Amino acid sequence: LPQRLASLAATAREETWQSRQQLQAQRQEMARLQEELSRARQDGERWASALQRAQREALEREATRGAEQARQQELIRDMKARLLELLREKDALWQKTEGIDTPVPSPVPRDPGLCARCHKDFRLLSRRYNCRWAMGAMGVVLAQRRDGSALTSCSLSRLCQGKVCHTCSMDMGKHGRCCLICYQQRHPQAT
Repeated sequence: LPQRLASLAATAREETWQSRQQLQAQRQEMARLQEELSRARQDGERWASALQRAQREALEREATRGAEQARQQELIRDMKARLLELLREKDALWQKTEGIDTPVPSPVPRDPGLCARCHKDFRLLSRRYNCRWAMGAMGVVLAQRRDGSALTSCSLSRLCQGKVCHTCSMDMGKHGRCCLICYQQRHPQAT
């Protein structure tokens, strides 16, 4: 019996020790889980504050976008009103000037501001070309015959030496442009 009691006491001590070990492991596990829970709560609070900040910024952006859009719409409305006003003014001025005829002076044929052939006025969109088959200021020959020999002064005296528009001139490649009369004299087959 004493041996049996001693073995039962040893078994009870062993079971008590194992229970204590399990209890201690459970307490450690519980402490670890509580620590994870507190970290998760902190993360949740941080994410919640970040979400609130993002929502607040989105609302502020939406408010500024709405104000900017309203300002732009007002500007467009003002511009349309001003455009209508200007169109009305233009129409009124047009009606006032509709009956007025301004006499156009007849151009002088050899005016340096007019084409020598069609008498078109040289302006921004109408370019003036010097006939390159004419004689230069110092008597220098600017043109050559087809065979390469220079034109004589007597053959040059028959040329126009004038200023012509794009329509009344011919492109001669590297020699520049010349008037149609000079081109026809040089190239009789082109008539």
